Amino acid sequence: MKKFSSLTALLLIIAAVYWSYEGLMPSYSEDAMGPEHHFSTAKAFEHVEQIAQKPHAVGFEAHTEVRAYIVSELEKLGLETSLQEGYTAGDWGNLSKAVNILARIKGTSDGKALLLLSHYDSSPHSSLGASDAGSGVATILEGLRAFLSENTEPKNDIIVLISDAEELGLNGADLFVKEHPWRKDVGLVLNFEARGSGGPSYMLIETNRGNSKLIKEFTKANPNYPVANSLAYSIYKMLPNDTDLTVFREDGDIEGFNFAFIDDHYDYHTEHDTYERLDKNTLTHQGTYLMPLLKHFSDADLTDLKSLNDSIYFNMPFFKLVSYPFEWIWPMFALAVLLFIVLLVHGFRNKELEINAILKGFLPMVLVLVINGAIGYFSWSILKSIYPHYKDILHGFTYNGHTYIAAFVFLSLGICFYGYRQFRKLKMSNLLVGPIILWLLICALIALYLPGASFFIIPLFALLASFWVVLNQEVPSAYLMVFLGLPAIFIFAPFLKMFPVGLGLKMMVASTAFATLVFLLLLPVFGFIKRKKTLASLCLLIFLGAMIVAHFNSGFSVENAKPTSLLYVYDADTKSAKWATYENSLSTWTAQYLGADKEVPEKLDNSTISSKYSSSFTYVSKAPKKAIPMMTIEKTRDTIIGENRYLEVCITPQRNINRLEVFTNDVHLKKASVNGVELSEYYLKNRRYGKLVTHYISDRPYTDLELILPKEETLRLTIYEASNDLLQNSQFSIPARPEHDIPMPFVLNDAILVTKTVHFE
Repeated sequence: MKKFSSLTALLLIIAAVYWSYEGLMPSYSEDAMGPEHHFSTAKAFEHVEQIAQKPHAVGFEAHTEVRAYIVSELEKLGLETSLQEGYTAGDWGNLSKAVNILARIKGTSDGKALLLLSHYDSSPHSSLGASDAGSGVATILEGLRAFLSENTEPKNDIIVLISDAEELGLNGADLFVKEHPWRKDVGLVLNFEARGSGGPSYMLIETNRGNSKLIKEFTKANPNYPVANSLAYSIYKMLPNDTDLTVFREDGDIEGFNFAFIDDHYDYHTEHDTYERLDKNTLTHQGTYLMPLLKHFSDADLTDLKSLNDSIYFNMPFFKLVSYPFEWIWPMFALAVLLFIVLLVHGFRNKELEINAILKGFLPMVLVLVINGAIGYFSWSILKSIYPHYKDILHGFTYNGHTYIAAFVFLSLGICFYGYRQFRKLKMSNLLVGPIILWLLICALIALYLPGASFFIIPLFALLASFWVVLNQEVPSAYLMVFLGLPAIFIFAPFLKMFPVGLGLKMMVASTAFATLVFLLLLPVFGFIKRKKTLASLCLLIFLGAMIVAHFNSGFSVENAKPTSLLYVYDADTKSAKWATYENSLSTWTAQYLGADKEVPEKLDNSTISSKYSSSFTYVSKAPKKAIPMMTIEKTRDTIIGENRYLEVCITPQRNINRLEVFTNDVHLKKASVNGVELSEYYLKNRRYGKLVTHYISDRPYTDLELILPKEETLRLTIYEASNDLLQNSQFSIPARPEHDIPMPFVLNDAILVTKTVHFE
């Protein structure tokens, strides 16, 4: 390639990478005064601001206030609302009272209804819930306003369900699906969720069968910024991730679409999930999904959405959502193999290919894959050893996480440039054989084990086309090679960021691996560039610069606050008290109570109060005993009938608590119910760590247990009683957190915890 062509080609690649990110979602504009029938992000943000004033988890005072606000806004739209109340333990053994908000727009036909879904409770105990899921509620409220302003009658009924207690175990959705009469009318669900505070919103399907008809109808609705692919769909089906929509699919055989954004993951479930930190572009993106889908599915036939067939699908600039049947997977793979064989024969006949040179061409490919894979795999462990306070960010995505992703991607590219520079004397035709064989192997394994990712073969066809050009032209056009590399850039560049953002920096190996694999697909461009050493050095400099920037942003500040935790734990059995924390690197605030005398607790057994990431106390220290009112535990029934023992126990707190958790020893429970709610047989057989139930307290503080077990077994109950009032309790004088600290999410925090064990011989 000529120098000018090489430089221009690099600039075009950079532009394509930039476009692959920027083209995923719309840009926010001041639209409050736009047409009435248009979705207004500004108006939606007004709802978010009202919803996210205070933490509003189940049982919190603001929970009722948020519910009243949503009901009021629905009634302003002319909708008649109703509340569905009831206790449920869901599928996770989390008992709570859910209060669902419901409304219905009557359609002109008697077909199935479209259900719009989001939840209004925030995560206990400090999250303000702006994104999760105030954004979803606001999207639905504003979308309904815009839809109703057109004064058109939909063909299908539109049901609005703003569910409750999603954060506690999908309880509101469980209550609706199992008990509400409208459940039988629902034909499709659109669910709006969040797992961060920014970035594009991903479309994920929930279906018990194939996805082909859902994809067909989604494509007909024609949203302008679809971000979706069947790889994410396949992975989602294998992971234990749940939303309210999961309940509809599993318990009601009702299909639907999730729309959820996951970037800025560090705000998830924290005090920083605020109105101000919610990305306006992201909320706009949610609106671009809702409006065309609401219009389409309010008139579509919702009785004909089930299918036994699956489709491969992925988003691309210009083409939006591309899809084709699973049946094409193996024919397309066979075609790729056939084309490769034909090109090999052609290359050997024309003496463009040599066996020895091809074998040598495998060396740089294997070298860069191994090195970059190892760097990605060990990077998070190394970072945590250098910056121990990263361990306190439990979900594993740091405030400077995007900088780390950029750093390691450029390091991987630098290693690729340097590795292939060492083999610059080999012909490009011989160098390309290795990457093609590697990608054929990847596509074969994908077709066997992860068929949803079979769209990976599209860039491979482009690489085969490049191979044909290289075999026939000594110096091919740089612009042609860039054009043939566009599928690789548009499809794979977003993956460099998606995996570590969504799953934490422990998945950096996905970024370094994809960066290497994309480099191999772009080898027809990069291989002809003479100054590979210069590019390798430039990538290394960018890596070092990014690491320096990340270092200077590795600490905590008011904007990027440190997660901190403090608990007062009283053991009613030993009558001893301790301060406890989940922090690995103690903050100054926490160190006031866990100072020089802190100790690492003995390894706790599995019967400990549960947390999202199975976290345990890191440090404890002695604390003064306080007069904490003790719970009463009353055995109200103990009867043996035949081979079974029927035991009833009532646990009543003597103080205001938020949560009560009960564990048992390894005993076979044949049947169990809590406050009249029966725990499923499946749950009892598969409960982990001996957990029986977690009761999130709202208006019924006592916990009634009704248990049936074999008469010869001895039952032990371990009870954890927690109140989130440590900082407000008059018996303590805990100072407020500094501005650069926030409560640690995903664990019990700012709590007075009382533990007690009871044996029933």
